[in-house]
Amino acid sequence: MDPLSNLFSLNRFGIKPGLHAIRELTRAMGDPQSTYRCLIVAGTNGKGSVVAMVDAALRSAGYRVGRYTSPHLRSVTERFVVDDTVISESALRREAASVQAHSERLVASGRLPHPPTFFEATTAIALSWFRHTKVDLALLEVGLGGRFDATNVVNPLAGVITSIGLDHQDYLGHTLGKIANEKAGIIKPGMVVVTTEQRPELVAVFNRICQERRARLVEATKDTVVTAADGELTAGEIQITTPQHVYRPLKLGLAGPHQVTNAIGAVRLMESLTEFGVRIAPGAIVDGLTSVTWPGRLDLVQSRNTGTILFDAAHNPAAAVTLSAHLRNTFPGGLPIVLSIMDDKDVDGIVLALLPNATRIVCTAPVTPRAIPAAELATRVRRLAGSLPVATAADPLDAIKTIRRGADTVCVTGSIFLVGELLAATEPSRPGA
Repeated sequence: MDPLSNLFSLNRFGIKPGLHAIRELTRAMGDPQSTYRCLIVAGTNGKGSVVAMVDAALRSAGYRVGRYTSPHLRSVTERFVVDDTVISESALRREAASVQAHSERLVASGRLPHPPTFFEATTAIALSWFRHTKVDLALLEVGLGGRFDATNVVNPLAGVITSIGLDHQDYLGHTLGKIANEKAGIIKPGMVVVTTEQRPELVAVFNRICQERRARLVEATKDTVVTAADGELTAGEIQITTPQHVYRPLKLGLAGPHQVTNAIGAVRLMESLTEFGVRIAPGAIVDGLTSVTWPGRLDLVQSRNTGTILFDAAHNPAAAVTLSAHLRNTFPGGLPIVLSIMDDKDVDGIVLALLPNATRIVCTAPVTPRAIPAAELATRVRRLAGSLPVATAADPLDAIKTIRRGADTVCVTGSIFLVGELLAATEPSRPGA
């Protein structure tokens, strides 16, 4: 079978938490992750933003950086990036063919009971490609949880655990404490662990596991001061002061007041790398925070064919609360919302967070079997929406056309699959570009 077709066929195995398959696979490939230094980022929300900030800063400091994130928005190649350049299709095909060949041998020999999952295979592809491209550092975003996530095959120098929320409860547990414990599975002996989480009971989980494993915990917001010239962290320049440095005033490249906390996590991580011989000048850190881009997250796009759209892949209640706060501050009159939600998500939690800042909602569904059908989602939304107008559109582009009437800007949210599909369908002309 064609290597890329085979790769996508692995989606049939779904999610299988555990490290046996990825360990067997990487061992068969010569443990590529042992040839460069790794950093890992776990958490519920903000992982991708932290990875993007650190990536930009490390590149500004002159390091050759590999970045592995998931899921992708428009193309699977987006998951694999070296020095801000996505993998070519030919390189992806070669790496996928190698993973396929190793997997088939492992299954034939009985070392694996079945082929790896899609995520296990893409993780192996990333680790192998980073070796072939001779990166100095690899940044890995945890896919789900931490303890049994395929990315946890690496032994990182340091990592970040971002804020904890309720998501993927069927795999991670139904309490924040249980989810925090799963995220803490990335903690290895000797590493530095930075957390942006501030709730004492969750920080206590990380502190206990760090002590057990002789790792060092850094509470990112502790002893860090952020000031803003205009008195508001929602706009304008900010200044970050940590126990190590007073950074010059800067304007974050990513929108939303929640990105201040993510930025603090990124800064404290990069400061901690000095003890491992990875030196990043303060100017490079500032450059990274200001130049970073991360599509699909509070991402305002002016499109020639669909008008102005605020894209945000808020797929759990905590992310929806963050989006709603941004709408309240930036669009105080509210926005019409195009909404899709996957069938394993907390629909009520997401919708209730969005309703106060929605002027109307059009429910739709991207092309994925996981999406709740538009009519079913609309029925569930109407139960919560009161008199707020709720409509349906089978096709996401039709949803944009339906909701566009009388609105200068619309918001697309609820699912990264929806955001990706509509981003691919737009002809973007980003503000300021």
